[in-house]
Amino acid sequence: MSIKIFVPIDSAALSLGANEVAAAISKEAQARKLDIQIIRNSSRGLFWLETLVEVETPQGRIGFGPVNPSDVKSLFDADFINGGKHPLALNLVAEIDWLKKQERLTFARMGITEPTNIDQYMAHDGFQGLKNALNLKPEAIVETVTASGLRGRGGAAFPTGIKWKTVLDTKATQKYIVCNADEGDSGTYSDRMIMEGDPFVLIEGMIIAGLAVGATQGYIYLRSEYPHALKTLNEAIHQATKAGYLGEDILKSGKAFHLEVRRAAGAYICGEETSLLESLEGKRGLVRFKPPLPAIEGLFGKPTVVNNVISLATVPIILAKGAKYYQDFGMGRSRGTLPIQLAGNLKRTGLIEKAFGITLRELLYDFGGGSLSGKPIKAVQVGGPLGAYLPESQFDTPLDYEKFSEIWAVLGHGGIVAFDETVNMAKMARYAFDFCAIESCGKCTPCRIGSTRGVEVIDHIMQGHDVKKHIALIRDLSDTMLNGSLCALGGMTPYPVLSALNHFPKDFGVDAKEPKA
Repeated sequence: MSIKIFVPIDSAALSLGANEVAAAISKEAQARKLDIQIIRNSSRGLFWLETLVEVETPQGRIGFGPVNPSDVKSLFDADFINGGKHPLALNLVAEIDWLKKQERLTFARMGITEPTNIDQYMAHDGFQGLKNALNLKPEAIVETVTASGLRGRGGAAFPTGIKWKTVLDTKATQKYIVCNADEGDSGTYSDRMIMEGDPFVLIEGMIIAGLAVGATQGYIYLRSEYPHALKTLNEAIHQATKAGYLGEDILKSGKAFHLEVRRAAGAYICGEETSLLESLEGKRGLVRFKPPLPAIEGLFGKPTVVNNVISLATVPIILAKGAKYYQDFGMGRSRGTLPIQLAGNLKRTGLIEKAFGITLRELLYDFGGGSLSGKPIKAVQVGGPLGAYLPESQFDTPLDYEKFSEIWAVLGHGGIVAFDETVNMAKMARYAFDFCAIESCGKCTPCRIGSTRGVEVIDHIMQGHDVKKHIALIRDLSDTMLNGSLCALGGMTPYPVLSALNHFPKDFGVDAKEPKA
């Protein structure tokens, strides 16, 4: 009987040599005439341990990592395929403290299954939510999602059930489900991981959304920089269609749902839902005025659900286990779990799924292990390039949409980027303006002109020119962008700028905190 050896096929693992490790294992096993089976599973998200190699044993899967191709011979010498001792041995992977302390609901299958093996997906409770949904009326599906407390995981945190109900209640001959997979925020990779590692859960969520609102066509608007996700999604869609989960007659229910992947425009602004829809229609990705809302007049003028990958990928477990099951996780109005992505200057980076309520300090030190450099962590940016910079005094803030709003910060996509004491926060503020200037669609003046002028003013501050006058100008400019921009790109750029200025005034040549805008 072949011994199963698992080597991740996730693109993060590939970038760290997973293909080379798999090839070295195969070559060494052949040379030693050993009967093994190499399985390319999804990644568990423990990126500091990649390439993470796992061996199936009667006790469970034993891990070894981080493995380089040069380590393979010594692994075989130590009889790792039978659980032999080796310096890279991690014992049972499921017992690794980093994993044990998580609540993996959306990411339950990550690292366990092969991404495009539909039989494995079904063996791990896949499509149970869809089967339950097929026995419910659309109104009941929407009510279940509403009662769960699920909110958009893309940034705005709008209640998913309310958006679905709007589309359900809007009469039209055609409705659409659009998945916003244009993941572009700093330090974020949860969307990519789902699409590369467990694509069927996203497909299932989109089918359920279609049943809930009466939509028969879905599109995944996929970030251009994700070629591995494109290949995986297309194969998974093919498998789901072949198995009867997609098409004109879903599981012989008489209900239809079709799904296609579309390559994104490669612009950050196309992560904004109206700009996304313009791009999906084949136009230039410019922001649309609202109202009308996309839920009423969306893709091709028809009612459209636009949800983030994680929002849609979370729907199956809600329909499988019920609204209360999901509601029991989290705090306040932030229910369920959040995929948190640790990045930046940390010893242990990777994907964490935890119920809302965990603090930044716990994430940075209990999970992240503190800074990789060994120097104190000075600032953390949460929520992508337009998220606020948080100082050490705010590290005890629990991850909760409302609690973050109270300190003028955003959770966004759940990306957390850590910086040690060597970072210059004036430079980071300048980067925020520069990023906005580059990525602006140009449709509104506050964003288009404000960001460009912002770079110029920050340059004056960094050069020591009339610092007090230029700081006042930055605050006025930020106020205009906050209140006058057409979408969140210009509207949120002041978050990193003002938070850097308020919390780290010395980096701007100011001795004391300026009054907040």
